Amino acid sequence: MRIGIIGAGHIGGTLTRRVTALGHQVVVANSRGPLTLSDLVSETGATAVTVTEAARSGEIVIVTIPLRNIPELPRNLFDGTFENVVVVDTCNYYPQQRDGRIQPIEDGMTESRWVEQQLGRPVIKAFNNIYAQHLMDLGRPVGDPKRIALPVAGDDPAAKSKILRLVDELGFDPVDAGTIDESWRQQPGSPVYAKDYNAECVRRALAEASPERKPEWRATTGSPGSYSKPA
Repeated sequence: MRIGIIGAGHIGGTLTRRVTALGHQVVVANSRGPLTLSDLVSETGATAVTVTEAARSGEIVIVTIPLRNIPELPRNLFDGTFENVVVVDTCNYYPQQRDGRIQPIEDGMTESRWVEQQLGRPVIKAFNNIYAQHLMDLGRPVGDPKRIALPVAGDDPAAKSKILRLVDELGFDPVDAGTIDESWRQQPGSPVYAKDYNAECVRRALAEASPERKPEWRATTGSPGSYSKPA
């Protein structure tokens, strides 16, 4: 399968490594241009391309960049994409640490619904609640008692099914987390966020989540600060 990855940071770089190791054909892009990805390309065999080429070259396109940078992506980014391309959003809203205030999210819109509006495409929410190193190291075969689970949310059953299969292929139990309007259940601050739970515990954590955003995950008058000194 041909997979485009927009973003080569912690999650994007990890997914490039994991997905190429599974035998998929990967094109990867970042904001600084293909020449800056030579080390990742040498390591993985992925092809470095522009952001526009990554969006238009994959059956699955994974967008994994800071949330505040989503509106800076090229307009009409997904014009000329594969038919039925699946767009995956891994992004999280960190208002105090990085992103500053995004008012629709502060007002209750789910992060991925906001991303959809910026991209002009439906998205599937996945890979946002796991540490990059755990995504790299903790995949296990089906049936392994140490296998952990990852939630996947989205509105299109066929698109979501494709990502559920990819999660399984990567060595994690996929858990259907509902629609994009329910994806607050896996946002930062939720019981499942940054937890290495099995499938049963993931389902329980999703059920126990509250839609109310905790104060530490809301913007302040000083936002953004930094990860070391949140504002």
